[in-house]
Amino acid sequence: MASTELQGKYQKLAQEYSKLRAQNQVLKKGVVDEQANSAALKEQLKMKDQSLRKLQQEMDSLTFRNLQLAKRVELLQDELALSEPRGKKNKKSGDSSSQLSQEQKSVFDEDLQKKIEENERLHIQFFEADEQHKHVEAELRSRLAALETEAAQHQAVVDGLTRKYMETIEKLQNDKAKLEVKSQALEKEAKDCRLRTEECQLQLKNLHEDLSGRLEESLSIINEKVPFNDTKYSQYNALNVPPHNRRHQLKMRDIAGQALAFVQDLVTALLNFHTYTEQRIQIFPVDSAIDTISPLNQKFSQYLHENASYVRPLEEGMLHLFESITEDTVTVLETTVKLKTFSEHLTSYICFLRKILPYQLKSLEEECESSLCTSALRARNLELSQDMRKMVAVFEKLQTYVALLALPSTQPDGLLRTNYSSVLTNVGAALHGFHDVMKDISKHYSQKAAIEHELPTATQKLVTTNDCILSSVVALTSGAGKMASFFSNNADYFIASLSYGPRAGAASRFVSPPAAACMLQYKKRAAAYMRALRKPLPESVPYEEALADRQVLLSSTESRAGLAQQVQQSLEKISKLEQEKEHWMLEAQLAKIKLEKENQRIADKLRSPSGGQLAGLAQDNAAMVNRAGQDAAATKAAVEPAQSTSLSGILTRTPDSEVPDVDSREDLIKNHYMARVVELTSQLQLADSKSVHFYAECRALSKRLALAEKSKETLTEEMKLASQNISRLQDELTTTKRSYEDQLSMMSDHLCSMNETLSKQREEIDTLKLAGKGNSKKNKSR
Repeated sequence: MASTELQGKYQKLAQEYSKLRAQNQVLKKGVVDEQANSAALKEQLKMKDQSLRKLQQEMDSLTFRNLQLAKRVELLQDELALSEPRGKKNKKSGDSSSQLSQEQKSVFDEDLQKKIEENERLHIQFFEADEQHKHVEAELRSRLAALETEAAQHQAVVDGLTRKYMETIEKLQNDKAKLEVKSQALEKEAKDCRLRTEECQLQLKNLHEDLSGRLEESLSIINEKVPFNDTKYSQYNALNVPPHNRRHQLKMRDIAGQALAFVQDLVTALLNFHTYTEQRIQIFPVDSAIDTISPLNQKFSQYLHENASYVRPLEEGMLHLFESITEDTVTVLETTVKLKTFSEHLTSYICFLRKILPYQLKSLEEECESSLCTSALRARNLELSQDMRKMVAVFEKLQTYVALLALPSTQPDGLLRTNYSSVLTNVGAALHGFHDVMKDISKHYSQKAAIEHELPTATQKLVTTNDCILSSVVALTSGAGKMASFFSNNADYFIASLSYGPRAGAASRFVSPPAAACMLQYKKRAAAYMRALRKPLPESVPYEEALADRQVLLSSTESRAGLAQQVQQSLEKISKLEQEKEHWMLEAQLAKIKLEKENQRIADKLRSPSGGQLAGLAQDNAAMVNRAGQDAAATKAAVEPAQSTSLSGILTRTPDSEVPDVDSREDLIKNHYMARVVELTSQLQLADSKSVHFYAECRALSKRLALAEKSKETLTEEMKLASQNISRLQDELTTTKRSYEDQLSMMSDHLCSMNETLSKQREEIDTLKLAGKGNSKKNKSR
């Protein structure tokens, strides 16, 4: 693309440059001609100036000569005036001199006359020359001004052209530099491409060798392991689960929901229409409350009373069809089994319409034969009878096409797949026809109701019933229109969604309803398997912590037998400590009972008359007990007691001089045993904690053993999956090999085209270089 843009750009520049060169040559010729004309005019102007100067000099000389002659004439006249009186005086003497003066005077007069004529002629020539000079000078000046303006214009054009040429030269030089840079970059790219092609060729050679070996191996494995290709035969391909298209399923469920809403509205309108028609038969033309109606209308009313048992199943069938379309299913005509149920319900309703149609027509004829029926009302009744026949015919047509659409889910050979689109189109046409018929019924029934309301015998009950029937007919009309527009809007999507099925094979379609049912079961199994895979894993111990625990476990317990032995020893210790605990609990209870008895005895003694003395003795005993306790603490701190391994613990001996009485000794024993009980309970708690720790370790080991077994099972399954993946990858390898060979061939073609474009660009660059050098030389010469 870049090379083609550059070529186009350079072609445009070359064309502009050639045009400018041609214009420059023409302008150069014009400038040279004008310069030659201006030079010739300048020469003529110089010649005219010279001739003008000569004439001016001659005129000056003539004027000077005229002045001299005029002075001379004046002198002669003065002399003549002086000579006349003298001549009178010397008339006599100077006859000869007078004759001489006359001759001179005549000569002077002739000379003067000649000079005057010559002067007059010169004046005329000078005036003519002066006028001619002025005229020529004015012409030359005007021509000079015009030439100067033209020269200025030409100079401006020349300056503009030179400026433009300089700009184009600069642009061409910049483009030349850019092209040189690009050419260098392209040369580098070409070198890189050559190196890459060499590397690719080497890789291709290695890959070819590797892939050929793998191909032979995979072919042998395929021949040995793969029994058949399930997509080759339509019977097997129909069992394959198609790729899940969630958007398609949601769209189909949305469409089914809208259709269910329309069918519900239509069912409600039909129920109202049949019910109010039944009420009308009981009122008009004969009111059942006043007189008995005809047997025909009684039978018709009885049939109309059963309308709910035929109309309600339509809504139920459509509801079951909507519920069968879920996000997890595959919705095509072969899998929509519930469409058959809806078709059967529609067939039963059509049978109901066929059954009531003769009674409805006869009822209208009975109304026409009534004495209250006018000609206009009779005409409306005839139109309504025609409309009822059309409505039944439209329902039969619609039921036929719906039954055809239900055939692929029950009888796959009943409807060819190529006829699906035409059947759907005819369903849309039937719905539009139903809408047109309902519009006619609404129109004619409204006219009929208006005529009946004007009758003198029309009751309020009849008016109300007619209004209800009109409202139900209007609801039917609007529902039919909505359904027709809905189906026509989605007809293209219905036709396009028919190709949704199993993956491509010899015949990418559902062969039979059992095959579609098996496919749906397989799809459910696959979805359950995917859900099981997507379950979140339970929280486990972090990897670092698990490694640390494993190291601790390996360092603390070398084997499972050692752990079991330690657990057994800890259990024995726990049992012994439990026995000692129970023993000392009994001892503590006995000591507590003795203490209570002793306190009771002391209280009884205090109540006796000698209570004061006993109280003093009790105070002395308490003081002695306190001193004995202090002495025992001091001896325990100062003297190291002799320890024994018996349950009584540490015993201390006191000297005989410090032996207290019986009460103090009992207190000491009680304190000793209480301390011993506390110590034993702490030991028992420690043993409990150790046993809990050992139990937790044993439980963790059992869990790890179970996890190891599970991991072993998962690894075996992964091994199986890996073997399957290996076989699949080998299949893919063959396809990738072919695609890679195609890509390499395309790359080689692309490299050849790149080399051709590079050679063309180099030639263009060389031509531009030569053109730039020629332009630079011309500019230097200019």
